[in-house]
Amino acid sequence: MSAPVVAVLGTGTMGAGMVRSLRRAAVPVRMWNRDGSKAAALTGTGAEPFGSPGEAVAGADVVLTMVLDADAAEDVIRRAAPAAGTVWLQTSTIGIEGADRTVELARELDLVLVDCPVLGTKEPAEKGELVLLASGPEEVRERLAPVLDALGSKTLWLGAAVAGSRMKMAGNAWLFMVTAGVAQSVALARGLGLDPADFLRAIEGGPLDTPYAHLKGGLMIEGDYPVSFGLTGAAKDARLIRSALRAAGLSDRLTAAVLETMDTAADRLPDPHAVDLSALVTGLEPGS
Repeated sequence: MSAPVVAVLGTGTMGAGMVRSLRRAAVPVRMWNRDGSKAAALTGTGAEPFGSPGEAVAGADVVLTMVLDADAAEDVIRRAAPAAGTVWLQTSTIGIEGADRTVELARELDLVLVDCPVLGTKEPAEKGELVLLASGPEEVRERLAPVLDALGSKTLWLGAAVAGSRMKMAGNAWLFMVTAGVAQSVALARGLGLDPADFLRAIEGGPLDTPYAHLKGGLMIEGDYPVSFGLTGAAKDARLIRSALRAAGLSDRLTAAVLETMDTAADRLPDPHAVDLSALVTGLEPGS
């Protein structure tokens, strides 16, 4: 099957990796980013940069959005105004209310919406190893297969559009609990006069072990937080999870505690936009 032409709107940390993965699979890519230099930096992949969303989507079969939130997704797709019948592959984390808005917008603009947020951060995006939480009409699955296969190691089709965004809330809730748990154990070991690296050695190879704990725990121990999943973006997602919990009639007390820790860390850091989620450990240190 020949690959469809994909317009990628949003080539930041995640979008850039997705462009590279698409191009490795020989998928034709047109691209736009609010900061044009980020799109221009990807021209070596063979992807074509454009100065506006409308120019980028001209002639595209699929429009992929990877932007900050639901407001940004709505704004960019309105500005792009894709042709009727175009597939809109919405991959941003936009929450339940945001996903409902994209359904209405797709209906208004006569687009075929595939709600498809992803599990994974910078490295999986670069390697084409994301987990794709796809939801949308069954008749577009075959057409999208070359695109989804290039982007991810696994695609879960979850039903009608918005199911993907709902599952993303559950996935990120788990991610934040794991990260916060590692941060607490690292901080507690250090606070009790122990080497926090011994905590990671204690769980290594056992039933409670996970590679993610060593990845994030190592950064926490070193105090070095290069951005893979940014702290402020994570806090935005935690607020979406809190809203989802409330909408489901569930207690939000666990997520509220994690979000408070994220916000405390952000207040303490000189530039919270420039650090990874693992920096939330600073929100547990003395004085918090």
